[in-house]
Amino acid sequence: SIKMDLLHSNGVLIIQHLQRDYRAYQDFLNFMSHVGDPRNIFSIYFPLWFQLNQVVGTKMIWVAVIGDWFNLIFKWILFGHRPYWWVQETMIYPNQSSPCLEQFPITCETGPGSPSGHAMGSSCVWYIMVTAALSYTVRWKDKSAVTLHRLTWSFLWSIFWIIQISVCISRVFIATHFPHQVVLGVFAGILVAEAFEHTPAIQTASLRMYIKTNLFLFLFALGFYLSLKLLDIDLLWSVPKAKKWCANPDWINIDTTPFAGLVRNLGALFGLGLGINSEMFITSCKGKNSCKISFRILCIAASLATLQLYNFVKIPTHTEYLFYVLSFCKSAAMPLTVVALVPYCVHLLMRTTEKKRN
Repeated sequence: SIKMDLLHSNGVLIIQHLQRDYRAYQDFLNFMSHVGDPRNIFSIYFPLWFQLNQVVGTKMIWVAVIGDWFNLIFKWILFGHRPYWWVQETMIYPNQSSPCLEQFPITCETGPGSPSGHAMGSSCVWYIMVTAALSYTVRWKDKSAVTLHRLTWSFLWSIFWIIQISVCISRVFIATHFPHQVVLGVFAGILVAEAFEHTPAIQTASLRMYIKTNLFLFLFALGFYLSLKLLDIDLLWSVPKAKKWCANPDWINIDTTPFAGLVRNLGALFGLGLGINSEMFITSCKGKNSCKISFRILCIAASLATLQLYNFVKIPTHTEYLFYVLSFCKSAAMPLTVVALVPYCVHLLMRTTEKKRN
């Protein structure tokens, strides 16, 4: 406990230093915090990569879901505090002279803080994207191509680490994580992503396998929660702390609670399985149009545009269980739209255009 308090107090000094000396970069750091938001995986990265390479897109969803599930379990095991409430409750500062940490609209996360979900999700998805891009250049054999591959390797991994460091600094700057929590998140994300580099079975998974995986993840998390609750250990201990010490009650969002993230991810995985095993996907993405660049570009543009419309769908939060059900449905609809609905509509459009030309 003494060592952890020392680690936290040193982290607070780093946060104060960032908030004092990096004020000019506040907008950039807030932007990087949004870049690391795991929800961007489903609304931006996935629709782009799935239309370019279905193997990479499928792997991306699996990595994001399993990675965030492990993140939830780790959070429940580690009981990590967040800086914005820890400084208000710790007894290590004399005469109650606790440091003043500035809060922002994205500061008041309600779940435990360790490891960082943003850092873990960001490292997961960017690791997948970098390794996928490098897989195209590693096959080059002639001397000049090998040199180009090495340069590409250095460039892409440099970009990877610049983004991860920026996301980490942003999460520390807004006082929602301690430095050690974001570092743990980055390396945990890399381990999960690397594990899926050697798991080809997900590419041929049936809808039954998706459903079984969903049930296992949900029942394990729920069973873990209920088992500890029987032992009088409340795994939602962080929610009242967040509500108590958040500077603005309007910044508290049910979407950041542990179970909200679990439901959102399970919905996305179910939607992917439903889409990949649908007739619409087989007809459009496995047909002759799937090899055309125009088909893929239209699918990317239509998918990105359509998914932005989902942001206007506001789920009511007055009833918690209703929120979870609707959140699951909304999350399932997003990959289903990318995988099946949009490609099928584009396929019908292109087929109609070809008939008119003939």
